[in-house]
Amino acid sequence: MSITAPPRTTKPAQPLESANNPAALLRFSTVQALTGLSRSTIYTRIRAKTFPEPIKLGTRCTRFRAGDVTAWLEAAA
Repeated sequence: MSITAPPRTTKPAQPLESANNPAALLRFSTVQALTGLSRSTIYTRIRAKTFPEPIKLGTRCTRFRAGDVTAWLEAAA
């Protein structure tokens, strides 16, 4: 008899087009995909005040304003 783990539930990926709406709240994974930065690099830059501050919606829920991230990307280019 083999024991199998229950299937993992994954949240659907947020489309990158969400960044086109300045009022959208982006997931961390979406910000990573848009910027090409790792999670630790983003947190390092947040502490150094060189990256937009995230919004804490709960103890395990962090989001970024799309307008802030796109403005940061444009300034970095």
